Amino acid sequence: MRLLKGLIIVLLMSGWALAQKPVKIKFATLAPEGSTWMNVMKEFSKSLKEKSGGSINFKIYAGGTQGDEKDVLRKIRINQLHSGGFTGVGLGEILPEVRVLDTPFLFRTKEEVDYIGEKFFDRFAAGFEKKGYILLGWAEVGWVYVYTNRALRNEEDMKGVKMWMWEGDPLSKATFEAFGVSPIPLSITDVRTSLQTGLIDGVYTSPLACVALQWFTKVQYVMDLPLANSNGAVLISKRMFNKLTPEQQQLLKSEGKKYFTELTQLSRRDNEAAREEMFKSGMKKTEITDPGQLTKFEAIGARARRNLVGKLYDRELLDSIEQALKEFRARKGK
Repeated sequence: MRLLKGLIIVLLMSGWALAQKPVKIKFATLAPEGSTWMNVMKEFSKSLKEKSGGSINFKIYAGGTQGDEKDVLRKIRINQLHSGGFTGVGLGEILPEVRVLDTPFLFRTKEEVDYIGEKFFDRFAAGFEKKGYILLGWAEVGWVYVYTNRALRNEEDMKGVKMWMWEGDPLSKATFEAFGVSPIPLSITDVRTSLQTGLIDGVYTSPLACVALQWFTKVQYVMDLPLANSNGAVLISKRMFNKLTPEQQQLLKSEGKKYFTELTQLSRRDNEAAREEMFKSGMKKTEITDPGQLTKFEAIGARARRNLVGKLYDRELLDSIEQALKEFRARKGK
């Protein structure tokens, strides 16, 4: 009897060990070593390893060592990588409709961003899963501002800017065309040189990225009205996710939500610090205080969003998000 019990225990332990077979998840990001992004990612990896009993390990490739976001997605498709941190541009390569969250003048406050992100999380998660990816959590890039070498106070001022757009990004193209601007498509790696040579004299990005990329040293003004909120997220291939046990999958999702929510909050803090750093270095801000001009900008944003219906997302999704925002603002107003 004792022998039988011992055999059962050995079999059960063997089964548990087999079920918890260690997996190594290869993760890539453009975020450089030492950045808040990487610090949180390392904490996330450490927590997973500890809580999974060492069965989940992340191998992290930082600073774009695996290429840009399109390169990372290609490597995930051929199983050289398994996971990545992406901006809206990379996310849109997989699920175009998620770019609705990056559209111009959609959000006014970070509370609105958080509300819509939570409310529509399951919808977007289902969309990514159909494309072969699991959404582990949003990782916001931050508010996007327009930086130029001339002060921008209205849409007419914008028309005189040689504005950069991220090469191959339909959203930025539609945004600036709604302003009556024909943007100049360039890869991110060509932007700083193009600012130096005068090929472009306007860029758009988050304050943190503007400082990290040193673009702020080549421009003089910032329009102190966010053009948009730049979304980001962490994804893992469904192929790798399905190799995990249900317990490991649940742990990955719960820890992802926890740490990437923290990352968004820290990113907001870092973006504010970057704004202050730019102002101290001599950056001048142009404030848009005229309510009539604000209304005009919002109308331009609405036009750009409508122009992307059928190209990136459908009308039903856009209407749902705009209606949810309208109701949220009404409740906040009360």
